[in-house]
Amino acid sequence: MRIRNDSEHWGAVSLALHWLTFVLIIGLAIVGLVMTELPNSPLKISVYAWHKSFGLTVLGLTLLRLGWRLIGPVPAPVPMPAWQRWAAAGTQGVMYVLLLAIPLSGWLYNSAAGFPLKWFGLFSLPKLSGYNPDLKHFAEETHETLFYLLALVILIHAAAALKHHYLDRDPTLRRMLAWRSKPRT
Repeated sequence: MRIRNDSEHWGAVSLALHWLTFVLIIGLAIVGLVMTELPNSPLKISVYAWHKSFGLTVLGLTLLRLGWRLIGPVPAPVPMPAWQRWAAAGTQGVMYVLLLAIPLSGWLYNSAAGFPLKWFGLFSLPKLSGYNPDLKHFAEETHETLFYLLALVILIHAAAALKHHYLDRDPTLRRMLAWRSKPRT
């Protein structure tokens, strides 16, 4: 498998960043939906700290993905109607915006709540604001709303990939699955 993308295939770096981000988002979603129900305890503090660290990791991976796309070629799109190319580009654009905005809104929420923010306990990150209950509420609502929007966009993205694979029988999905890169017979 190639490290870099070429005109026909996604490279190992792009595939790894894509699937690692996906796995992290699924984990963050599950934890984010249940952690607020945990009783106040050291465990709850640890779970929140891990959620924040993995969320910041998604922010970093997204910036890395965008940088990688800027310096390397992107495979040519599979032939499809123009409206599908526009929809795919729009969906991907919205996903990138959300993958940046969700961690940033979480960081803002954490800052406005007056909590320190450390990445896996290794180093502290600066506050984006001082303690501010109104901003805290706004950032929390924004964080949650953007998450649900991301969940919807991911479902649309996955449904489109499955449609291309099973109905159109084109290589769109296979190009994102390193172990299925060879055409089906």
